[in-house]
Amino acid sequence: MCKWVKHGDTRIDPCMVQLINYLKNNGYVTLGCCCGHGKYAPTVVVKNKMGLIYELLSKGMPVIPRSRRFYKRDNQCHYYIPEVINHGKIKS
Repeated sequence: MCKWVKHGDTRIDPCMVQLINYLKNNGYVTLGCCCGHGKYAPTVVVKNKMGLIYELLSKGMPVIPRSRRFYKRDNQCHYYIPEVINHGKIKS
């Protein structure tokens, strides 16, 4: 399992840095990301030009009805997005 590192004022899982940089360079406004740490599938939270916040990597790109605190912690301190779990995207 990788551990997050601080990049300036953000915390990004090292395995996600290249993807996040690619998205930012191609016009995406990224608000959060997590590699899943071997328990959950990777997630990237983005905001579109109309202000809609959604998870980019999930089938159906579920909308997230919050402007912050996208991730919740499970009992083993792994982070996940409830809307993504509800869409059936969980790594078994």
